[in-house]
Amino acid sequence: MGEPAFLILTALAAEPKHGYAVIEDVREISGGQVRLHTGTLYSVLDRLRESGLIEVEREEIVQSRLRRYYRLTGAGRERLAVETARLRRNADAAAARLAVRLMPGTGAA
Repeated sequence: MGEPAFLILTALAAEPKHGYAVIEDVREISGGQVRLHTGTLYSVLDRLRESGLIEVEREEIVQSRLRRYYRLTGAGRERLAVETARLRRNADAAAARLAVRLMPGTGAA
């Protein structure tokens, strides 16, 4: 799973959101490092819907424009948990290897 998909699922984990709110939440979650463009957002949302990981919760008209709210499905919540565990294992492995390399007296810098 790519970073945009992971962050979008993470943004939807707490509550349903519409597209612009997802973009803002992803920016916040990533500490400003990831800024989704609308084309990227809606491409990923379409793929996540096709995969059954998210669904449209509701639609409303705001200032003559359709606003869709997306939410995680049970499968989406499960997939996010699996991805979170996988990334955590990878980060722990990297941290452990960095700690060994940085230990005093190993001759490594």
